[in-house]
Amino acid sequence: MHLRRQKRGLFDKRSRRRRNHTRQNRPSTPPGRYNGKKLTAGKVILRALGMIMTFVLAVVIILGASLKMICSDISPAAKNTFVTTILETGKLKFLANIFVDSDEVKAIVDANTMTEMEDEVDGSLISIGGGGEISGDISDTTQKDIEVIEVSGRTFYGNMIIVKDPSRISLASIYPWRDQGVNLDELVKGADAVAGINGGLYNSGNNSGGRPYGIVVANGEIQLNEPQSFPGLVLIGFDEDNILQIIDVDGMTPAESEAIIKEKRIRDAVTFQEDATDKNNHFVKLVINGNARELNGAGSGLNPRTCIGQRADGSVLMLVTDGRGKSGHLGASASDLIGVMMEYGAVNAANLDGGSSSSMYYEGEYLMTSVTFYYSNESWRMPVAFVVK
Repeated sequence: MHLRRQKRGLFDKRSRRRRNHTRQNRPSTPPGRYNGKKLTAGKVILRALGMIMTFVLAVVIILGASLKMICSDISPAAKNTFVTTILETGKLKFLANIFVDSDEVKAIVDANTMTEMEDEVDGSLISIGGGGEISGDISDTTQKDIEVIEVSGRTFYGNMIIVKDPSRISLASIYPWRDQGVNLDELVKGADAVAGINGGLYNSGNNSGGRPYGIVVANGEIQLNEPQSFPGLVLIGFDEDNILQIIDVDGMTPAESEAIIKEKRIRDAVTFQEDATDKNNHFVKLVINGNARELNGAGSGLNPRTCIGQRADGSVLMLVTDGRGKSGHLGASASDLIGVMMEYGAVNAANLDGGSSSSMYYEGEYLMTSVTFYYSNESWRMPVAFVVK
């Protein structure tokens, strides 16, 4: 009789012992080695950089694909919002013409234009300390000297400071100008003030913030007089009668703008830009002599905003809103700003510099910080600010 020896499988005792013995004798990979090869510091750094670059490339591809989808014909409303919003930024304007044909960009801008407002501010409509029609939640008899009100809309959140006495508003600056500006709280504290908001147009590249553009007047002193530095400049500030003035200075020579400043007795002012083209989308005038600006569409994109207005009783309205994704908000449009200003009784109102610059400081804390610094307690650096003493 022949007996056949059974073949041992993988799961019998001897096989398990043999396999375990093999594992025990296999050398482990020592630290600093990869597949048996020693990794130098340079190789480790290169591998890390490679992983980072791969991640960045993936993010860029995803963002590019998302923007291409937004700028397709799937949603004309989304495309319009993207174009009008991106043209208001400082450094990203070029994206509009990358993802959308230049002729279509111009068509979108033209479809969201605002009517020209050529009327000058009528100072007789302002009676400081007097009555006058006031809408909104505040009346003359109940208003505090300074009051802070929360405002919100579908795409934005903001704070408004209402100052009953307009003589308390002045312009703080770092003059003489230098490359580096300061945070808003430093301007407020340096002026012995209690509150402040950012002001006019300035060099914000790389958060330098030390040099304004256009015109700056502080306490009656002309600290900067370059009205031709940008097209469409508008002067925004207070005269010696504490009335908010909004004056076109576009194309003026320095001599002409100086004459206007003296004629109107301007004590504190800055400039911002009124310029709607396929390369830019800025606006200033919101309300003049009680008349709201007429808009086509929303009149603008959605961004963080800063604006200033004055009611019939002289009270000053200082509004700052968030945007660009902060707290899930895209920002406020020109239509939103006009709506808020009219609701709170503005007779005259103007848009100031916005975006990353938009910030508000009050009684030792930031009520609105720069959207660039998420979860921080500071502003973008800047050269000037409207402050409340």
